[in-house]
Amino acid sequence: MRDIEVSAVLPVYNDLAALRTAIPRSLETLDAIAPGRFELIVAEDGSTDGSMEFVRNYEAKDPRVRLFHSDERLGRGRALNRAFAGAKGSIVCYYDVDLATDMQHLTELIGAIRDGYDIATGSRLLPESDINRSGGREIASRGYNMLVRTILGSSLYDHQCGFKAFRRDRLLDLLPSVTADHWFWDTEVLVRAQKNGYRIWEFPVRWRQGEGTTVRRKDVVEMGSAVVHLWWRLHVEKG
Repeated sequence: MRDIEVSAVLPVYNDLAALRTAIPRSLETLDAIAPGRFELIVAEDGSTDGSMEFVRNYEAKDPRVRLFHSDERLGRGRALNRAFAGAKGSIVCYYDVDLATDMQHLTELIGAIRDGYDIATGSRLLPESDINRSGGREIASRGYNMLVRTILGSSLYDHQCGFKAFRRDRLLDLLPSVTADHWFWDTEVLVRAQKNGYRIWEFPVRWRQGEGTTVRRKDVVEMGSAVVHLWWRLHVEKG
């Protein structure tokens, strides 16, 4: 195999059913974008539903697939940090295992980094975005992102879309300052990247809500609290 250019990461926690579709679809799409120069990393985070065993079997028959397993739950952010640190590609990306964002956009995502951007991120909240989700999630998402723009001074519209790519060296430079270990990781990375002058491209995507996806009041409260805590670290603690 030639040198790896693209490392794609699937964060996974008890997602066996989704993996059955996501792995072959990912391999097909990545092979069209970077033939023979990619790897698919499954960042499996303490699953108990057979996800680890399924990926391990896939890994044994296809060298393009790599399993990063953790016995204990790391949280989405820490699992991504671990995967990116161990990735071989100069371009790293990740997307949600339910493939909520249409995979047709993966060419655009990776192409933006090839074109010189440090970060590329899909957006469900631009006027050209094509989304389908419940009213409750739509309201929560728009409210949250408005909070991030207002309090943290971000110029982006959608911070939590699980469809992002990075120049690996630039991302690794940034990660030591990122403290979020779960869902807030996405927002903190984008906010800190803007503060450090990174070139970021946000583009509209076609996105469909995955089955069984819900918004809990606890999640909304925790995310709002995380925004305030990050503002404090940036403006009071200067860190």
